[in-house]
Amino acid sequence: MKQENTFRQGAAIVATLFLTLGLLYGIWYAYSVFLVALIEHFGWSRSVTAGAMSVFILTHGIFGPFAGRLVEKFGPRYLMMIGAVVMATGLLLSSQVTQWWQLYISFGLITALGLGACGWVPAVILTEQWFPNKVGTALGIVTAGIGVGMMVVVPLSNYLIENSNWRHAYQVLASMVLIFILPAAFFVLREPDGHLVEVTDEAENTDSNEALVLSSRPHWTLTSAFASNSFRFAVLAFFFGGCLTQLLLMHQFAFMVDHGVAKTMGSIIVGIIGVASIPGKIILGSLSDRIGRELAYSVGLFCILLSIGALALIGTVPGLLMPFAFALLVGFGYAANAPIIPAAARDLFAGPKFPVIFGTMSMFAAIGGATGSWLGGALFDLSGNYQLMLMTAAGLAILSPAMLWLAAPRAPQQPPHTSHN
Repeated sequence: MKQENTFRQGAAIVATLFLTLGLLYGIWYAYSVFLVALIEHFGWSRSVTAGAMSVFILTHGIFGPFAGRLVEKFGPRYLMMIGAVVMATGLLLSSQVTQWWQLYISFGLITALGLGACGWVPAVILTEQWFPNKVGTALGIVTAGIGVGMMVVVPLSNYLIENSNWRHAYQVLASMVLIFILPAAFFVLREPDGHLVEVTDEAENTDSNEALVLSSRPHWTLTSAFASNSFRFAVLAFFFGGCLTQLLLMHQFAFMVDHGVAKTMGSIIVGIIGVASIPGKIILGSLSDRIGRELAYSVGLFCILLSIGALALIGTVPGLLMPFAFALLVGFGYAANAPIIPAAARDLFAGPKFPVIFGTMSMFAAIGGATGSWLGGALFDLSGNYQLMLMTAAGLAILSPAMLWLAAPRAPQQPPHTSHN
């Protein structure tokens, strides 16, 4: 296949994944407005209501290794089509709940399994297969779609809730998943030719026998990765980064409403976070290809640290200056997670077993996110305010980049000479 045609196909894949992640993770972050609607409708506590998102994130993450295995076996597109049907089913069931435990099953389990199948892991694998030498930049563009999703889906959900009800909002979101994801996966998404062989300058002009030799060289397996220090520190970076992101993004809407920000304006603030994350993902992802994953990630997390200070000043500083400052800073800063963490994982553990290794690492990020989503509500229920949450978030903003520096994707270890499994 000619290089120009290959690039065009890759660009179409990136554009489709941009829109796919925008819809899927826009629904994820729209739970921040559903959180308030559900509390008002049922009178559940914040920790119980936020707990559904914790189960959601945990389920999504635990499915990561299985998603990696399924991608290796069947390819991403069939997994994404099945995932779209499962996710839409979960959203429709969520629109009918009457008890908190039903929400935990319909949204926390079923919807999350569907998203795990059609979202993060297959999208990252497809992106790194098409653009292996510019993975940070490509992932920056693809994951920028999440910001567009936040900008569109969160205010749309709030509009549907305010003008109809939260049940109808879930039904609309389910329809959107089926209408877009199924045809996108069936008609557009494809793996590149020869994707099982690492694309490097050394392999570009080899024949099939030479490529087979290259693919049989020692490479990382899940077992050997688990035994490495790089894996342990990278997992901690994933965990702390996921915890920090969900701690802030899941509770910032309720925080602002508590401090006098109107709900409509709060949903607009979420949209601004999404807008700010678009250049954040592209700039920080591209920057990580140039100056290194660790330094670019540290820049992003420093912005989050500043955003925590702005959030703490809401209610003290009059007007909307601090809410807007928070939205711009956290949007740009949290954007570092999406392109840099998977790019760093690939730097450390590239090879034919990367899908399952990355899926496993994503599981720990999800455990961190589940912890953060629940912890924000639990700390509020414990203290009656969000001060403990803000202090915890500040600590996480320091710990996460520190762990990535220790993982050292700038100087990856060589895979051990072990049997491939």
